Amino acid sequence: MRDIHARKRLKGEEHVLDHVGSTELAANLFRATQTEEKLRRENVRNKVNANRIHNDVGCKVRRTIHELGGTMPENLPGAESIKKVADREKRRLKAERKSF
Repeated sequence: MRDIHARKRLKGEEHVLDHVGSTELAANLFRATQTEEKLRRENVRNKVNANRIHNDVGCKVRRTIHELGGTMPENLPGAESIKKVADREKRRLKAERKSF
């Protein structure tokens, strides 16, 4: 995790997940949902097999990103902090309400 923190040039107190963009979120969600479905379909109940499947699905998602010419999630630039975006939107909405 420290490696990702440094790669995205985040400050010590900043959380990696607060700086994840839509492409990285989508890749992770796709990996998670496909892993969950495979675990359910194959009725996997033990940790060793679950970890193997998780790793296999993750490798296939990464391979697909590579084959499509995409950027690997860890190489994507850090997105603007979701906290900053939320604060800016709150201020914008507040200003909008005042103008009415």
